[in-house]
Amino acid sequence: MKEMPSLPRYIFASRWLQLPLYVGLIAAQAVYVFHFWVELVHLLEAAMGNRTALDALVVSIGYNSDVTVSRLNESLIMLVVLGLIDVVMISNLLIMVIVGGYETFVSRMYLEDHPDQPEWLSHVNAAVLKVKLGTAIIGISSIHLLKTFINAANYDEKVLMWQTIIHIAFLFSALAIALADRLTHYPLKDGH
Repeated sequence: MKEMPSLPRYIFASRWLQLPLYVGLIAAQAVYVFHFWVELVHLLEAAMGNRTALDALVVSIGYNSDVTVSRLNESLIMLVVLGLIDVVMISNLLIMVIVGGYETFVSRMYLEDHPDQPEWLSHVNAAVLKVKLGTAIIGISSIHLLKTFINAANYDEKVLMWQTIIHIAFLFSALAIALADRLTHYPLKDGH
């Protein structure tokens, strides 16, 4: 194997500067796990009649009602559960970025024989990662938009409009990324 000259070796080694970024995302993942469990415990306590937990849920999801919330209702439960799903989807997005980004841009993980290797990791590259991230962001945006529509009485019309427009922009962005990836891998043939 031919040895690289010094400058290219240092440039190539600079990829390790991304390692603290991925470690930071792992710390963010831990925060999301903690947040998930706090919300879940509040939901379970509120279901058992704990008024303090119910108040904490109402505040955390931004639920406003003309009537004081004295017990869990279907809308409140749905908003909390959608919030939990949102946390899970963001957590999945973090895993894709951490594992896929590290594998693509920093160093191989050599997980080929590991029984828990994600299916998508075997064919991950920057383009595949972008498409996966785009679809994950659309899923997260969809959950967030659904939460907003369920709690629409508490939002200004402009907020509802802009959240919908932003969601549509995410859809078009993901479609553009997927189309660009498709054209890169399967270019149009002359005459077709």
